Amino acid sequence: MTSDEKRTGELTHLDSDGRPRMVDVSDKTVTTRLARAEGWIHTAPGTIERLVKGGPKGDALRVAELAGIQAAKRTAELIPLCHLLAGVSVGVHGTTGVELEALTAVSVALLTLYDMGKAVDRGMVIGGIRLTEKSGGRSGVWKASDSGEAAG
Repeated sequence: MTSDEKRTGELTHLDSDGRPRMVDVSDKTVTTRLARAEGWIHTAPGTIERLVKGGPKGDALRVAELAGIQAAKRTAELIPLCHLLAGVSVGVHGTTGVELEALTAVSVALLTLYDMGKAVDRGMVIGGIRLTEKSGGRSGVWKASDSGEAAG
């Protein structure tokens, strides 16, 4: 499917035989694209305070922030068929969106908090990871509703 073809509700990363394929973005217009994502980590009382206070691995929130940035930059190495984007922050000037980079950044940042806090709280729960906003490209702006459902 090229960018001139309209979305048909079909999975774009599968060919007509159901085989995986890269989506052709070569004819898409280069635009500024932005994506935001969110997630949460539930901890035992006091765990977050201990993580913020720091420890042998440093300030957990700063380390998680750096982990999220690094993860966004490496998303194409982790997700098959994800296009490599230069200069992810998570916003780029390119031909394809940055939703996966934003979602990967949030996921890895939360996993980093788990890693840094597991010595005192192995029962932490990670969840709620979702795209909250994206802009740029042919489909324009999209924002999630507060209820967690898609809204346009």
